[in-house]
Amino acid sequence: MTRRRAAPTDRFDGWIAGVGAESGLRVVVGHWRRSPLGAFTDVMVERPDGHRVLLAPTPAVADYVAATYRFDEVRVTPVEVTVDGVRWRVDAGPLALRFGVGRRPVLGVALRAVPRALATRVGWIRAADVVARRVLPGVRTHGSAHGGRREYYAALDLHRIVAAVVTWDGADQGALARLDPPVRFGFGSAPPDPALVRMVTLVRHPDATSVTPSAATG
Repeated sequence: MTRRRAAPTDRFDGWIAGVGAESGLRVVVGHWRRSPLGAFTDVMVERPDGHRVLLAPTPAVADYVAATYRFDEVRVTPVEVTVDGVRWRVDAGPLALRFGVGRRPVLGVALRAVPRALATRVGWIRAADVVARRVLPGVRTHGSAHGGRREYYAALDLHRIVAAVVTWDGADQGALARLDPPVRFGFGSAPPDPALVRMVTLVRHPDATSVTPSAATG
């Protein structure tokens, strides 16, 4: 008898920051304190011309993220993050990002009120997608990724980003702006308004099957 095993699932626990700049540059920072790859930070950048760049701290992170999302260029480079209260500092190759975190809006209050055990269940994440599509244009809570993988985004909290300084290759990218148009790394974008989101991401790999003898045969 053929029995299906549960698809293996990787869990990433941390924060995602989405920031746009007046120039049209858009940045998504994943700051993960727990993951199958250990603690790390990676940066996804979409330039004004649509060129998508991954900045990853190690070859292992670069391989994993590039196998899940879509990029035109992948660079392995040191990624350094400093968090001082509400002030964040991110340095990654050609990118220097400084941003300040503001208050929790109504959506953040609602997300924080959901018990973590419920918020990270796949069924709840699927149901939340209906609301996300209406409230946050471009945002999806689940979808297909490369290599037959599926992703599930459990948002646990959200704060506004209220100020930012972004430079790329030493050039100032201008004032803080929305992520408009939405970034195109995967099936969904970060929230259109700059935000820091407390996040658990589940990456489910293709189903595995095994053939085992049935107790009823023989």
